[in-house]
Amino acid sequence: MAHPQIAVFARLANGQAKRLGAIEGQKTMLGRTMHGMGYDAVRDEIVVPHQFGQGILVFRATANGEEPPVRVISGPRTRLIALDRVAVDEVNGEYYVPEGGDVLVFPRDANGDVAPSRILSGPNTGFSAARAVAVDTTRNLLIVVARGIGRGDDTQISIFDRRASGDAKPLRVITGLVASQNVTVEPQRGLIFVVQLGDNTGYIGVWSVADSGNVPPRYVIGGPNGTLFDPRGVVLDGKNQAVLVSDKQLNAVLTYHVPAIFEASPRALR
Repeated sequence: MAHPQIAVFARLANGQAKRLGAIEGQKTMLGRTMHGMGYDAVRDEIVVPHQFGQGILVFRATANGEEPPVRVISGPRTRLIALDRVAVDEVNGEYYVPEGGDVLVFPRDANGDVAPSRILSGPNTGFSAARAVAVDTTRNLLIVVARGIGRGDDTQISIFDRRASGDAKPLRVITGLVASQNVTVEPQRGLIFVVQLGDNTGYIGVWSVADSGNVPPRYVIGGPNGTLFDPRGVVLDGKNQAVLVSDKQLNAVLTYHVPAIFEASPRALR
């Protein structure tokens, strides 16, 4: 059985590196199924969706050992049932959670059995099952990677106004994606990084928030050369021009130095 923990390593750790610390133990309330997490740099907090516990756990980023969360969002009013991922909006103080055919939004200070502050859901949204979300705080956009209505197992990128609620229509939709696992946004250039899975391979596809329709990614990271097999998570380190990708099959975190992406002119990407 997997040992539930959040392990901390040095940024430049390589190979069989020793962890610097870990959040683990019964008081943490962590479960073994964690497919994503968020980080609030303003409050220095780690935000973890707990699928089995049907809730969101918030920890101090400096927590270590058997330390309980500082806040827990859980209960019937939350509508959290089988959550996998969460996006943290540090600018507007909100959490965004894909939950089945809905995207649930909670205020950052939510604690206990609280109802979402708004819900994006309905046939006009164009998606039937949301898999992952991200926020472009520069342009006030909500990025939803989801299974499109009537598209079978294909996924799409639906771009909404960040404040969209109810049965809202997307501003743009990018189609033609394969099985998607996670998403993040580089807000300065408006780039969307999406984890894509293929047959015993995978890659990170990069699109622009200005893209629409069935268009190829503008960049591909870890593609046909076989460096990625079963990628699941993606995190950006803009300061060091790096993209970090977790791979389930390799049981590893791979770091790609891609200055061409982070140095690209925002105007050229429109």
